[in-house]
Amino acid sequence: MNKSGLIDAMAKTSGLSKVDSKKALDAFIQSVSGTLKSGDKLTLVGFGTFSISTRSARTGINPSNKQKIQIPAKKVVKFKAGNELAESI
Repeated sequence: MNKSGLIDAMAKTSGLSKVDSKKALDAFIQSVSGTLKSGDKLTLVGFGTFSISTRSARTGINPSNKQKIQIPAKKVVKFKAGNELAESI
């Protein structure tokens, strides 16, 4: 499912218009992004937890020429499914 499919599903389930569903989804995405950028984690009980993790710098190998390359450290987003979501799947 892509973003437009999710908007359609939200509109159908909630009874909102597609325009209002798009606004709600955009607001949710913006709120999650802002929370993660500030270094906090976001927990939605029963659904899951979004958090930031730091990957340390490491050495990798370029597959095209087999030369070693240095991969810099970076922050990545993690999602851990909650019990209700995990059990429903």
